[in-house]
Amino acid sequence: MANEQDQQAVRRSEVARKTNETDIRLAFTVDGSGVSEIETDVPFLNHMLDLFTKHGQFDLRVDAKGDVEIDDHHTVEDIGICLGQTLREALGDKRGIKRYASVFVPMDEALAQVVIDVSNRPHFEYRAQYPSQTVGSFQVELVHEFLWKLALEARITLHVIVHYGQNTHHMIEAVFKALGRALDEATSIDPRVQGVPSTKGVL
Repeated sequence: MANEQDQQAVRRSEVARKTNETDIRLAFTVDGSGVSEIETDVPFLNHMLDLFTKHGQFDLRVDAKGDVEIDDHHTVEDIGICLGQTLREALGDKRGIKRYASVFVPMDEALAQVVIDVSNRPHFEYRAQYPSQTVGSFQVELVHEFLWKLALEARITLHVIVHYGQNTHHMIEAVFKALGRALDEATSIDPRVQGVPSTKGVL
């Protein structure tokens, strides 16, 4: 029992997922220090995950290989699945968390907003129009795929709004920074919260 309590206090989880399309090992610590060790075949995603980790003060280790000779879709999607699974497991019964967060982050001319409810009800809303369909070789539509699978597997309500911007890279970067900061706030422990923050008594 003591070991179980210690593991819950650390709020950390890891997962291995291997399919015919991807081979992923991912470890996520909620209460980290912004340390990332990310090795994937999708350089732009590496950059975004590094930003997410740093600005959320998480620890994240990702070792992922996928069928990028086809395209990046399977790798990006499956990393979103794995991150969502580890987040859900790391939070346990969610006792004491703040639960909600809304964060705006500017990146030069771009402004993004991320609103989170750690609700155990997966839902995703996405409002973003980008000037270009690619950043380098990265397909911008994969941002939606990653965020939707993260919300689904973590069982959170996630709203992402890019209010404006002219540079697609800046706009997506603002999203991932805001995601990190919002998730950090929503999962942080509030000493005033007794049990779980829900009138239902469970999350």
